[in-house]
Amino acid sequence: MPHLVELLGPDSRWGPIEWYERTGSTNEDLAARARAGARPGLVLIAEHQSTGRGRFDRRWEDVPGTATATSALVAPRPEPARWGWLSILVGLAVREGVERATGAGPDRVALKWPNDVLLDGRKICGILCERVDGLAVLGWGVNISMDETELPVPGAGSLLLAGLPHGKDELTAAILTSLQRWFEQWQTTGQVREGFMAACDTIGRSVLIHEDVDSADSAVVAGTAVGVDDTGALVVEDADGHRRVHSAGDVIHLR
Repeated sequence: MPHLVELLGPDSRWGPIEWYERTGSTNEDLAARARAGARPGLVLIAEHQSTGRGRFDRRWEDVPGTATATSALVAPRPEPARWGWLSILVGLAVREGVERATGAGPDRVALKWPNDVLLDGRKICGILCERVDGLAVLGWGVNISMDETELPVPGAGSLLLAGLPHGKDELTAAILTSLQRWFEQWQTTGQVREGFMAACDTIGRSVLIHEDVDSADSAVVAGTAVGVDDTGALVVEDADGHRRVHSAGDVIHLR
């Protein structure tokens, strides 16, 4: 990781930075460290997770050496009611980091509400942010060099498959640098709505949304995504008017 620290430069808020070849879950590891008194700025990076999780407790799957999982510890100032923006700003940082590290144009890298990062329409990154004793663990995993046989689910992709450079240190440094900027903006303003609206491929699309996917009362909403509100909820227009969908929703883009 010395090269990564060098790439981040002296003005970085991140550190110490610890790298592991493999672990169970960087989020779980960092949460345990936070409970034991770790200070904000600590970053854990692993090239393989055996028990990583995504939204709705979905398992994060990767092949050793083909992905990176990163978790960063922060101390948010806005009230917890606004912490829903954390996953969104991590998505913005990953998108921007991929563009800067690989040279991919903004037409190739987009966000799917609430926090999936798409490259050429294929998901390359999942994000999970968690609250731990007044701090927040910001976690993300990026598919780096997976080939078609190693992809975890249909619709997934990787930097390699997109024909892009895939240096792990360069990518991680670009994401962390961007994350510092977006996090500091959110610390000051409490939201990153305009940036997300500009980068989100969901806005303007016909969508099908499964609300509360973990509930037996899960509902299906169909309509056009027209924006996000001040809390980060997706605003969908259907035959009955405007409806707000929070992050418990699972979104499908319709053609």
